[in-house]
Amino acid sequence: MALKQYKPYTKSSRSTILIDRSELWKGKPYKPLTSQNKSVKGRNNLGRITARNHGGGHKQKYRIIDFYRKKLDIEGIVERIEYDPNRSCYIMLVKFEDNSHAYYLAPQKVKVGDTVENGSKKEIKIGNCMPLQDIPVGIDIHNVEIQPGGGGKIARSAGSSVTITGLDGNYSLIKLASGEVRKIDSRSLATIGVLSNPDQKNIKIGKAGRSRWLGRRPHTRGVVKNPVDHPHGGGEGKTAGGRHPVSPTGQSAKGLKTRDNKRTDKFIIKRRNKRKDTK
Repeated sequence: MALKQYKPYTKSSRSTILIDRSELWKGKPYKPLTSQNKSVKGRNNLGRITARNHGGGHKQKYRIIDFYRKKLDIEGIVERIEYDPNRSCYIMLVKFEDNSHAYYLAPQKVKVGDTVENGSKKEIKIGNCMPLQDIPVGIDIHNVEIQPGGGGKIARSAGSSVTITGLDGNYSLIKLASGEVRKIDSRSLATIGVLSNPDQKNIKIGKAGRSRWLGRRPHTRGVVKNPVDHPHGGGEGKTAGGRHPVSPTGQSAKGLKTRDNKRTDKFIIKRRNKRKDTK
């Protein structure tokens, strides 16, 4: 898919860069695999805002994606490749020999009419899903399970993938995009290929209205608020906040480590790469 730029007829179109989706399915989604996607506006089950600046946006139907690849040892044909408003990569509708359907994440280079299979000892082919123990070292994979049977959790966004770098007993060594190397049970399923829509990162929204269509509300800086609303608020005249940047709840925004899961530390062989200073 190519990027689409616009002539500067207006101030917003001057800077807008979007993705050309002319090759995707133009009809409605497959109805039996959709459900209501109720907008929660960033609130939890108590009605309290836990994610700020969420709300509004266009109505969306949720597409039920099979991250578990439940249809084993049965061949399926890719009927169409669709846009999904709930995620950054594209999805594909697969029809199986028993006339059932499923939505899968669509990798790059998969076309309508291609066949995909799930199960052990399958062909090393883009779109096929199999246990890590059956995949050669150096192959790019996505939708990787952390626990066997737990459904794909790793590498599910546009253009993402991880690489198998080696074996360690009953575990496979997986190198993530962050540089982290992790041990995962070799019985866990993974899908061959790199996910579609790698140009997602090059999109330029162009205008505030398009952000509102996506359900993103305006973001207010902490230094222009009152002290009761933010630690950086208040002061006489224009101030810089008076302290190192923090969140509205006072949590440091400068590299504070929040990971607290010692139970899984033994599976991390190498920590992710340190963040480069962009200044």
